[in-house]
Amino acid sequence: MNKRDFLRTSAAFLLPAAGTASGPASAAAPSLIRVGVRGGVDEEIWEVVTKVARERGLSVKPVVLSGSVSPNEGVHNGDLEANSFQHTPFLRDQNQQRGYQLVSAGDTYISPIAFYSRKFKRLADLPAGARVGIPNDPSNQTRALVVLRDQGVLDLKPGFDPFTGTASLADVTALRQKVELVEVASVVLARSLDDLAAAAIVNSFAYQAGLIATRDGIAVEKRERNPYVNIIAIRSRDKDAPWARQLVAAYQSEPVRQFIQQKYQGSVIPAF
Repeated sequence: MNKRDFLRTSAAFLLPAAGTASGPASAAAPSLIRVGVRGGVDEEIWEVVTKVARERGLSVKPVVLSGSVSPNEGVHNGDLEANSFQHTPFLRDQNQQRGYQLVSAGDTYISPIAFYSRKFKRLADLPAGARVGIPNDPSNQTRALVVLRDQGVLDLKPGFDPFTGTASLADVTALRQKVELVEVASVVLARSLDDLAAAAIVNSFAYQAGLIATRDGIAVEKRERNPYVNIIAIRSRDKDAPWARQLVAAYQSEPVRQFIQQKYQGSVIPAF
């Protein structure tokens, strides 16, 4: 079974848009916009988006994909019109590694990474030698290091831009606060908070531990000019399609904004 057959088999509930071809060569406007999402937050938000879109005359079907079924592969192959589960750096890497030609149609929300502490109220209060946990994976380590840079804890190499690359401990050129940076798996950091002076915890794990970035974080990544804002991804040839603009407008609507703010109470933040 090839990759495309696997995608079709694993997501057998994907419905082809009526009256249109499902392959990437089709240029006709689809009558049904199939959007690949992951379960949880995205699934819940897209239930609201679907209602808003329906009221505006656009038929949208969120398709929940799990396991190894790739939402990007689905859009690339034409099994989906769009997906909503990733940020720009992840999409950039996928395009480079797999030869996709996918682009962002618009921003959705940010799940902010933040530093938390049981002992200190600000990063500036950390004493010399304090052990500070940061994620050991490239994407989230970059996010943590950018927060530390923005908070004046350290300097990163000149010219570093999170929109075009990642940063690691090797890119730290100066520690303005003489803390010890400890690399730890993201899934472990929330459970290790009592053993560290502070730790950068990914939103999903923080939420599971009862922590909310905007309420409990002692330093939270910025929303403005942040490459880690989640996006709606589509094929590059569809970037000017009217349905794509309508889809983004349905997402970036006031009912969706209010739902995100009320439902997630600052653990997920609208980026529109």
